[in-house]
Formats: sequence, structure tokens, C-alpha cells
Amino acid sequence: MHGASQRLTAPSGPRPAETVTQDERGHFHLHSFEAARQVLRSDDVRQAGFMAERVNDVPGLGRAPVLFAEGEHHHEMRRSTARYFTPVAVEGYQDMMARLADRLIADFVARGRANLDDLSLKMAVNVAAQVVGLTSSAVPGMERRVMSFVDDGLDATPDTVHPGGKLRGYINQSKVLSFFLLDVKPAILARRRAPREDLISYLLERGYTDLEILTECLTYGTAGMVTTREFISAAAWHFLSDASLKNEYLHAPEAERHAILQELLRLEPVVSQLYRRTLNDLEVDGVQIPAGSVLTLDLLDTNSDPALLGDSGEQVCPMRTLPRGVQPPVLAFGDGHHRCPGAFLAIRESDVFLRRLLMLDVRLVSPPSVTFNETVRGYELRGFTLALD
Repeated sequence: MHGASQRLTAPSGPRPAETVTQDERGHFHLHSFEAARQVLRSDDVRQAGFMAERVNDVPGLGRAPVLFAEGEHHHEMRRSTARYFTPVAVEGYQDMMARLADRLIADFVARGRANLDDLSLKMAVNVAAQVVGLTSSAVPGMERRVMSFVDDGLDATPDTVHPGGKLRGYINQSKVLSFFLLDVKPAILARRRAPREDLISYLLERGYTDLEILTECLTYGTAGMVTTREFISAAAWHFLSDASLKNEYLHAPEAERHAILQELLRLEPVVSQLYRRTLNDLEVDGVQIPAGSVLTLDLLDTNSDPALLGDSGEQVCPMRTLPRGVQPPVLAFGDGHHRCPGAFLAIRESDVFLRRLLMLDVRLVSPPSVTFNETVRGYELRGFTLALD
């Protein structure tokens, strides 16, 4: 066990004494692993937050995107699209990810200096684009168009009243329209002519409309792009701040490298809060929660729960022993039927990029600034400047 490196993206604070608390808005916060996992696996809740409760109001949208769908439609879509995200499928993306990482690292070497947050964005967006099928953009710059939605600052907390009115709505619509016309529509046209083994081709086969495909790309695609970008930066920050951990990672076989990355993700979950709304009355750890309530799952607390991890929950301890049935990232990828389908992909692409980066004699010029993104409810790392010695 390593045990020295601690959380970098958020300050450590006192844990609530109770596993379930309630805030001034009446939202219930879950702080323990067991309480959060119970809710994530429950059929008595549905998705809330990050557009989940607004997407059904979109005119002309016949099918909710798989990220927010519930019931048999969701289960069938997850079964049908799982083939794009299995370990075997992810292994098939290895060469593509390696070529992309090599190009990005070569550009860094040629210039001798770079912002890691820019490199990680290009890596994450291009890998996700290959899986989804967004590879026929009319003009370059899809990463900027993707980030324009996330950088909008829209608070994803359920029941939040957003300022800005019609003007903000028009601005957001123009961003979506730009993404559709320049990225999504060209991909649809290309896949109609020549289907490939990707998500857009599958959706066309299923008879999805342009609007439904756009909505899937906005949710399925951008969620994976944005979160993987931030995690690559967070993991690199740990490695460049802790020479022993970096050395352990670089000299480990693949399975152990992945375990180290999963442990870092446990400690630094990119999305720090998940939301659910109760469909029926629910009892969680002895607390009665009425139907219609908002549940906030605080992953910084659940992923360092002393009842699960002992006293080392806020330290990096790769290869730690966990109870049977608990995954190494704990709840960083969620759990239950809405667990992140891209978990294997995120870890593998992070490893492909980071291993190449860290084998260089790279120096941290300035650590990143840490801010909180209200849209994804997680950290953002910016200004992460690296140079070669």
C-alpha cells in the first residue's frame, strides 16, 4: 500500500455524523457507501439532475436518451449497446488510442511545453468520438463545441430555477445547433451511406430520428468526453506530485496500473454528486424519505466511507482489499442499472495516454487551478502547465 498521496481536487472536511442528512431545500444527502448503493440499485427512484428531468420536455423527442431512460427501454438499450464498451471491444480501440496519444505526445515534445488540460481534452474527445461515431465533422474544433455546453455554468441540481430567461435559452440553442450542423449531421449522413461499428450507426439501424441521435450525442458522448478529460489531469497531478507513486505506476504491469488509476478515481471522483428522485416512499438507513424527494449522493463521502475503507479512505492505497462485490473505484462510476457503461474505456484510454506522458522527463511548471463545474457537478482542472527538462 502506498498511503501517502491524498485528495488534491477538494479539501478534506469533517464527515457528517449521520449517514443521511437533509439540507435547507429539503433534499436528502447520502454520505455512506451502503446507503448510496442501496439507492442506486433501487427501482423506487429515477434519474434527476444533469438535464434528466428536462429532456422529456424537448418537443419531438420520442425516446429519452439511454443515459436518462428507465424501465425496459433502458435495459434493452444497455444490452444492445454494451458491445461497444465491453473489455473485448475496448481492447479493439487500443491501436486507435495509441496512435492518438502518440500524436499528442509528439506535439508536446516538439513544443517542449503544453497545457495538460488541452492535451487531455483532445484525447478524451477523439476517443469518445470514435466510439460514438462523431468522426465526420464539417470543420475542426468539435472539442470546443462540446465544451461550450459544459462551460455554460448551468446548475444541474434538481429543482434549481435558472436565471437568464429567453436570452440564455437562445444562446444555448445556438450552441446545440452548431454542434448538430457541424458534427452530428455530417456523421449521420456518413453513416447512412456507410454504416460502421459505432453508436450512431446502431441508432440509425433502430430508426432513431436526427433529434434523438443529437440528444444521445449530447449526453452519451459529451459525458464521457468531459469526465475522462478531468480524470486524466487529476491522475497526472498525483503522479507528478508523488515520485514514488509515479514510479510504482510506470513499472507495474497493466492490471496493476489500471488498479492504481481506479484507486485514484475512487479518491477523485470527477462527478462528485449524483441525483435521484424517489418514486415511492423509501427507507434509507432508518430514515423515512417521502415519494418525490430529491436524493443527493455525495461521492466524496461515500468513496471514503470509514465503514468500508477504514482510516485510509482519504489516502491513495492501490490494490487495497475491498469487500466482495465492491469495485475498486467504489461508486465513482455509479452503480446499478445506470452504472457508467464507459468505465473500461475511461481507464484504458487514461492509461494509454498517461503512461506515454510520464515516461518523458516531464516537469510540472504550474499546478492546475481547481474550480467546480455546476453542470457536471464536479471539479475542473485548468492551467495545468507541463514542460520537458
